[in-house]
Amino acid sequence: MVSVCIATYNGEKYIKEQINSILVQLKLEDEIVVSDDGSSDNTLKIIKEFEDPRILIVKNYSKKGVNHNFQNALKNAKGDYVFLADQDDVWLPNKVETCVNELKTYDLVVSNCIVTDDSNNIVQNSYFQVAKSGKGFFKNFYRSSYLGCCLAFRKEILKEILPMPENLLLFHDWWFGFISELCYKVKFIETPCMYYRRHNETNSNTLSQSHLSLYQKLEYRFQLLYYGLIRVLIIKTQK
Repeated sequence: MVSVCIATYNGEKYIKEQINSILVQLKLEDEIVVSDDGSSDNTLKIIKEFEDPRILIVKNYSKKGVNHNFQNALKNAKGDYVFLADQDDVWLPNKVETCVNELKTYDLVVSNCIVTDDSNNIVQNSYFQVAKSGKGFFKNFYRSSYLGCCLAFRKEILKEILPMPENLLLFHDWWFGFISELCYKVKFIETPCMYYRRHNETNSNTLSQSHLSLYQKLEYRFQLLYYGLIRVLIIKTQK
């Protein structure tokens, strides 16, 4: 069983196209878990209009923000294989099959993607090539190439990765990447599996210059190192 977890917030402009691109790849027993962070536009209305029993909508009543919203979706996922998805991208037809095949061997996979503009015109044919993505602890501690919307993993790892630290300053994909580099079998899949849409409302500053000061960069990574090593120690002890 596959669970696709989507964190939504005022995503009416692109959400229909994204869900359509996902549903065609899912079997009857699979699911899309949508966690909504209090959208004030037509996001939920559009999703409900699918009238598809594979779509589960849950509202995020915990602390607001991307990390907590995704965590809420993940807590409600029932699948053996879990995918993270953003509300504004478009999956290519090979994504689920490609990632599930690799997850029979690996604990977590990061699939490549094609970077597009807001109209889905191609900007870069390979995110991996531009971001120099790949495995390596120090490389990813400096600048994570674990792009959240490209992650898929076995559900078993969630019992050790969740809960994420309550006040984590970096996005959830940094957390998944940090723990996975040290504790799990990871593969970066070179084959592009989706269109990664970049537009003015995009949450992350991936592929753009960071707006953080040097102090903030050091603070954020020190916090990640502190919480991450504690969690890794717990995981290693349990194993």
